[in-house]
Amino acid sequence: MQSSRRKFLKTSAATALPLVTTGIVAAQGRGGRAAGPGRNGQGGPGGPGIQGNPQGAGAGRGQGGLPPGRGGGQDAGMNADQQLIHTLLENRGAIRRQVNKLLNGVETLTETDNNALRPVLVRHVAAMQHRVEEGRPIHMRDPLFRELFRNADRIRMDVQATPKGVRVLETSDDPHVASLIQQHAEVVSLFIRNGYDEVRKNHAVQA
Repeated sequence: MQSSRRKFLKTSAATALPLVTTGIVAAQGRGGRAAGPGRNGQGGPGGPGIQGNPQGAGAGRGQGGLPPGRGGGQDAGMNADQQLIHTLLENRGAIRRQVNKLLNGVETLTETDNNALRPVLVRHVAAMQHRVEEGRPIHMRDPLFRELFRNADRIRMDVQATPKGVRVLETSDDPHVASLIQQHAEVVSLFIRNGYDEVRKNHAVQA
C-alpha cells in the first residue's frame, strides 16, 4: 500500500487494524490467562503496573494464497509483535475501546488510564500499521485475518493521537473490504472481552 495513503504520527501514536464493536468494551478483572511465564512490570508515577510479556503460543504461521510480496510465514519481527499482543491481552481489563461503524468502515478509539500500558498499545498499533503497509501478515491461521490482509492495499487509515491512546479512521471504497474491516472490529472486541480463549478460535468471513 502506498505510504501516501497513510498518515503515520511521529508522536509515538500509530494505527492498527479495526478495534472494537459499537460501544465501549472494558473487560473486568485480570486480562485473560497467561500463555507462559510472565513478570510484573512497574507502572508510571502513581499509576498501576502491568502484567509482563508472557511467552507461549503465537498467532500461527500464515498460509498461501496471498498476492506477490505478501507472504504469511514467520518474520523477524513476529516474536516482538506477539509479546506486545500478549501484554495487551494480559492487561485487557485496563483497556477501553470504542468503535463507530460507518458505511465504508469504522472509526475507533482505544485508550487506557494505565501510564505503563499506553506505550505498549501505541507500539502495537504502530507495528500493525507497518504490517499492513509492508505486506507482512499476522494471525493468518484465522480466515478473517487472512482475507483482510489479502485486501490490505484497499484499506485507508488515518490516525489521531489522544492523551490516553489513539483514534483510528479505517475505511475502504470496496464494499467487501469495508465489511471485512467491520467484521475484524467485532472480532477484536471479542479478543478484549474473552482473552486467549477467543484468540485461539478461527473466525469465518461473513458474506
